[in-house]
Amino acid sequence: MLSFSFKNRIAFNYIVSGSILIAIVFLFIYNIVKFSVNKHVNEEIQEELYKHLDDVSTDSNDTYLIQVDQWRAREHNSISVNPVFVEFYDNNKEIIDKSPNLKSSNLKLFPDSNNEFIDTKLNNIPVRQIQTAIINNNQIVGYLVVAMSLEDFEIVQILKNILLVTFPIILILLFLIARFFAGRSIKPVRTIIETSSQITKDNLQTRIPLPQNKDELYVLSENINNLLSRIENAIDREKQFTSDASHELRTPLAVIKGTMEVLIRKPRNQQEYEEKIQFCISEVNRLNHMVDQLLLLARFENQKQNVKQETIYLNALILDNLTRFSEKSENKKLKIKAEFTEDYYLISDNYLVSIIISNLISNAIKYSNPNGEIAIELGKKNDEVTFSITDYGVGIAKNDLDKIFNSFYRSDVSNHPEIKGTGLGLSIVKRLCDLLKLEIAVESNLSQGTTFILSFPLAKLK
Repeated sequence: MLSFSFKNRIAFNYIVSGSILIAIVFLFIYNIVKFSVNKHVNEEIQEELYKHLDDVSTDSNDTYLIQVDQWRAREHNSISVNPVFVEFYDNNKEIIDKSPNLKSSNLKLFPDSNNEFIDTKLNNIPVRQIQTAIINNNQIVGYLVVAMSLEDFEIVQILKNILLVTFPIILILLFLIARFFAGRSIKPVRTIIETSSQITKDNLQTRIPLPQNKDELYVLSENINNLLSRIENAIDREKQFTSDASHELRTPLAVIKGTMEVLIRKPRNQQEYEEKIQFCISEVNRLNHMVDQLLLLARFENQKQNVKQETIYLNALILDNLTRFSEKSENKKLKIKAEFTEDYYLISDNYLVSIIISNLISNAIKYSNPNGEIAIELGKKNDEVTFSITDYGVGIAKNDLDKIFNSFYRSDVSNHPEIKGTGLGLSIVKRLCDLLKLEIAVESNLSQGTTFILSFPLAKLK
């Protein structure tokens, strides 16, 4: 099967539609001219018939007389490009008289034809004739036959030949013109193809030049550029994530390796062995926790999670997560205020919402000062449930607030070396909030504490 270029297909489709339209116009012109010429010839023949009938007079003997001098004089004095042939017959269909231009030829007298146009030939010349019966006392006393050459119809035939010859020529010219303009119209498409061929995984900065006309190709080019920007951002994030993850994973491994190397350099007592091994176990636990968070973050980073829609009793969900962290909060002797004056229900994914709440509680405990306080509040605003958790700990600097949701980013805690973390918890929270279409806001002052506020759509229980 032949394969045509897009430009040729456009031109071909244009020609198909154009050829149909031109054919209709040509047929219309041809039929109009044919009808006009045909009508003109018939009217002239009819007019001649009536004229010559006026030259006939009848008598009481069932015969008729031809006013020969009058009609022959008119024949000689009339100027006509298209000659008229006339013949008179008696009731026995014998010729009585005829026009001089017939000379030795005769027109045919057709039986059972009266006042009807008949196309025939006279000496192989096409003519159209009409015959009528001459009536006297309700009896046919003779016949009058009038004929005219069909020379006017040569114009119709010439027009037909001209149209048949010019039709393919016009189609060829239209195809070339359509191909030229189609080539100009799809020039942005060629630009898209050429630019796309230059784009590789190592060259994602190239963009398609936008056409001057803001048409469909402009929208297509703009959408492709936007797509390339999203792909470039996604790949950059993936590269950054991979780099950060490898760095963060190497750190505890390097610590464990260094501790083991120091441990085997010389004999140690029982207590030193236990301390170093215990330290390595804590680093392994930290590494294990980091891997779990990395897997969780990767799970929601590049693919859509099948989000469930189920009824969540938010009060109970918060209390369950507080119970899980009760040991950590007791170790820091934290006072947690979680007083709920009303029951709140949500329609969302229970597992994912639990991860969000768990990370926010863990974060609040981690960055609270010993003997401090954490306040948890639930409220209603319009058609939303607001969850806020406030710690009165180290706080976050204003310059760091827009970065805390980035993977592996941790605000400056150099004054608090006891606070350990991976910088992944809030990143996971942000990813899940985007997935569940929840709003999250943060307010913080350095050394005064931090408040995270979540907004959930309120469930309408039946």
